[in-house]
Amino acid sequence: MGEQALIRTRDLRKEFQLGEQVIAAVDGIDLDVATGEVLSIVGPSGSGKSTLLGLIGGLDTPTSGSILLDGVEIGGMGERELTDIRNEKLGFVFQFFNLIPSLSARENVALPIQFANQRRFDPDERSVELLEHLGLADRLDHRPNQLSGGEQQRVAIARALANNPPILMTDE
Repeated sequence: MGEQALIRTRDLRKEFQLGEQVIAAVDGIDLDVATGEVLSIVGPSGSGKSTLLGLIGGLDTPTSGSILLDGVEIGGMGERELTDIRNEKLGFVFQFFNLIPSLSARENVALPIQFANQRRFDPDERSVELLEHLGLADRLDHRPNQLSGGEQQRVAIARALANNPPILMTDE
């Protein structure tokens, strides 16, 4: 790969201890993802897909190996640095959405913008823009329990796009 990869892993490993047994959930992954590239990771349930996404996103710590996001090694970062990297560089759509139940759709989408070190968007304007674009103009002030599963998923997608991150990761 001639240019710097947006995501690069080398010999990435994550092991879990299950009683006497060691489970290798991620076993020596080398991965390069370029800017603009779309990548799907497929495999059976329990094959380590979500674990790999969690590692790349700095939500979990590898047993060994390296992870570079936009040329920056995230392996030795503290939680505050990882939070900043995630807010600036990553958008997540989790398998179970992880919307905050006490917040409206608009507030859920605005949240990552409010936590950004350098705001590029007005939180309310951006959340309304994204939710309208995803067909939820009439659901802005609804809480997650007042939304269908598909509507909750679209709110999660809007939240992932809120800060216009260079990396969008979705789990199923």
